[in-house]
Amino acid sequence: MRLCESPAPDPLSATQLLTQRRAGQQIFRFCRSKCHANFKMKRNPRKVRWTKAFRKAAGKEMVVDATFDFERKRNRAVKYDRELVGTTLRAMKRVQEIKTKREERFYKARMTSSKQIAKVQDRKELKQGIDLISISTEKKEEVRQKLSIRERVGQSAGANDAAMDESD
Repeated sequence: MRLCESPAPDPLSATQLLTQRRAGQQIFRFCRSKCHANFKMKRNPRKVRWTKAFRKAAGKEMVVDATFDFERKRNRAVKYDRELVGTTLRAMKRVQEIKTKREERFYKARMTSSKQIAKVQDRKELKQGIDLISISTEKKEEVRQKLSIRERVGQSAGANDAAMDESD
């Protein structure tokens, strides 16, 4: 039995899921008709941008983490014990705290590289469109000089990194 690869808005019960059975007793469950229709059109969930599978494949969500082991379903009957339930609930809260902190760190790490890329694009756009800005010519020349200095520094740093890689 495979579950839907899309992000369901809320946890769904088994009665709310759409099911499709294939030959060989393979059962697929879908959270909504949109997912079911995309499955019938034989779309790959890793290539459809709104699915969880795409987000994980593209590195936008955590794929491997120890906290996921705690969320796994366990099909083992356990005799009720009030103390065990209490410790389990406390552990669940703690695991959730850890998971949110790790997700925040993961997001920050993703965003640092995108900030650098955005800065480079902004500088390039400024260099190309400096004539469109209504400031004095002295200021424009000053900005051009600063951009060219930063560009040279960036290129020399890139050349140093390439030389270091070749020496290894």
